[in-house]
Amino acid sequence: MPEAFKSVEESKVSLSMLMLPSHSNFGGKIHGGYLLSLLDQVAFACASKHSGNYCVTASVDVVNFLRPIEVGELITLKASVNFVGNSSMVIGIRVEAENIRTGAVKHCTSAYFTMVAKDDAGHGITVPGLVLHTAEEVRRFLNGASNALHRAERQRTSNDADLGNGEWGKRLEGFRARVEEAPDAGRS
Repeated sequence: MPEAFKSVEESKVSLSMLMLPSHSNFGGKIHGGYLLSLLDQVAFACASKHSGNYCVTASVDVVNFLRPIEVGELITLKASVNFVGNSSMVIGIRVEAENIRTGAVKHCTSAYFTMVAKDDAGHGITVPGLVLHTAEEVRRFLNGASNALHRAERQRTSNDADLGNGEWGKRLEGFRARVEEAPDAGRS
């Protein structure tokens, strides 16, 4: 059976909502936690649409809060599949806020979520490949591939940590940190 592929366009999801006073924080701006919940929902919808399966959030890779969102603004979350692995997908999300009185639109948040498709038994399931049509789609896919390789390397490096061999001291040069034996080390 030939491998399935879908275009980026086929899985795009957009969600628009009016921001209410109940969504605000103590500073009067839209609460970041509320926005994170919306980001997770739109990432789920996009990943599920691409995979045709139930999806779970594996990681929130990046969330950049660029500008505050005001009560009364209309926000639009735009999600697309940027990268696919075997069972995983990186979903890129752009949040824009529109002042509905003036029509001014501002880019407020950019986020990247890694989602994993699951079968009915809860096991990872292969997702369709991605058909890329534009230079921007190719750039996003290659960035996702690079990030996946770096994530695997970071995991391997952190699991191999040996503080006694001096390597970590060299890697910490230029940072405001140093490695010392804990004051109670060796005590029982």
